[in-house]
Amino acid sequence: MGTAPIKKIVKKTLQIALPIVLGGFILVWVYRDFDFSKVGHVLLHETNYWWMFISLIFGVLSHVFRGLRWKQTLEPLEAYPRTSNCVNAIFISYAANLVLPRVGEVSRCTVLTKYDGVSFSKSLGTVVTERIIDTIMVAAITGTTLLLQLGIFRSFFAQTGTSLDSIGDVFISPKFYIILLCIIGVSILLYRMVKLLSFFEKVKGIVLNVWEGIQTLKHVRNIPLFVLYTFLIWFSYFMEFYLTFFCFDFTSNLGIMCGLVLFAAGSVAVVVPTPNGAGPWHFAIISMMVLYGVNPVDAGIFALIKHGVQTLLLVLLGIYGLAALPFTNKK
Repeated sequence: MGTAPIKKIVKKTLQIALPIVLGGFILVWVYRDFDFSKVGHVLLHETNYWWMFISLIFGVLSHVFRGLRWKQTLEPLEAYPRTSNCVNAIFISYAANLVLPRVGEVSRCTVLTKYDGVSFSKSLGTVVTERIIDTIMVAAITGTTLLLQLGIFRSFFAQTGTSLDSIGDVFISPKFYIILLCIIGVSILLYRMVKLLSFFEKVKGIVLNVWEGIQTLKHVRNIPLFVLYTFLIWFSYFMEFYLTFFCFDFTSNLGIMCGLVLFAAGSVAVVVPTPNGAGPWHFAIISMMVLYGVNPVDAGIFALIKHGVQTLLLVLLGIYGLAALPFTNKK
């Protein structure tokens, strides 16, 4: 075996292993002294599963609305995939991201290429547009929340070792290194994206197709509907998270502003390339929840259960999408 295949294997292994190791390291640190038996007790005796079920309905709806919006952005490219294929492709993409962060963007385009003959590179361009919109939405939500709850964020920065009042304390704080690892993870992700774009630049036809896909936003026929879908996607995300508060006695008294703050913090944390944000998301949610008076143990239980149930939902939806596609596309 030559050096090229070995390098390729090592590269693929690192791409899969590094996000898992990063997320696992942060999870181990966050839950280093945690009594996991309490999680089982809460699941069996102190969880309101009706509220959990309602929250998961919004989780499913967020993917459905995303699939509908994606189909709308493909129309200017003269691509008219089935609605069910778009939705199932979204289901599969989020499940795929659990294995390797950001690979879902490729898998969803592959689905439409296989079943509807949609140009892979053009559909990838619409996904790039979608990610830009998501980034803008996260920035808008975070900025608005920051202005409304500035005191809470100041406390968060101080308690996580990012306050500049004491430089010495910053560098001896373990939490500082958790944040540093997250920044490194994001930097690696950005580096990989730049390399991907550099590769595309070498293939002019692909670049033009991707660029055409990105520009579809200017030619969307029904802008109000596009805006509505975007609102419904993020409203569903928020409701899926916020309604989980009512599943537990120790979070049921938290208000909607607390929900908005935690939702914004979690949305930023999942940018770190770990499977479904595992690790950074827990760190952010627990740290912010404690600032609202929730016991650290209860905050840890909430983060574990919420993230675990959400991950299970993504897995089940991914399995459903894979199973449904052959049946919905029978000729």
